[in-house]
Amino acid sequence: MQIDIEANSTIGENSAFEGRFVVRGNLRIDGTFEGRTLVVDQLQIGEKAKVKTNINATSVVVEGLVIGNIIANRRILLLSTARVLGDLKTPELIIQDGVVLEGRCTISHVRIEDTRAYIESLYERK
Repeated sequence: MQIDIEANSTIGENSAFEGRFVVRGNLRIDGTFEGRTLVVDQLQIGEKAKVKTNINATSVVVEGLVIGNIIANRRILLLSTARVLGDLKTPELIIQDGVVLEGRCTISHVRIEDTRAYIESLYERK
C-alpha cells in the first residue's frame, strides 16, 4: 500500500537535519532527522528514512525507522516496512502486517491525561 501526502517541505534521501523543527503544513522525510521535537501538520516518513525525535502532528504515515514517541491528533498509519521504538498516542491507529513496534499504544478519541486511572475508575463504578 503506497500512501503519499502532498508535502510542501521535504528532507531528501541524501539529506540530514538535526535540531528542533516546526513546519506549517506537510513534511516528507526520506533522509535522516534527529532532534528533540518535530512539530508538523501531516508527516510522511519514507521507507529509507531514519528519524530520532518526538513527533507531534495531526497525522503520521510511517514507512521507515522511528525512534521516539509519536502523538497524532487524527491518526497514525504504520505501513509494512515501518520500524518504531517509542510510545504512540492517537485516536486512530492502523498497523499493517510486517510492522515492528515496541512501545505503548494509547488509543482514545478524547484527551485523557491518565488513561490507566480513568479505565480503573470505570471498573470501580457501581
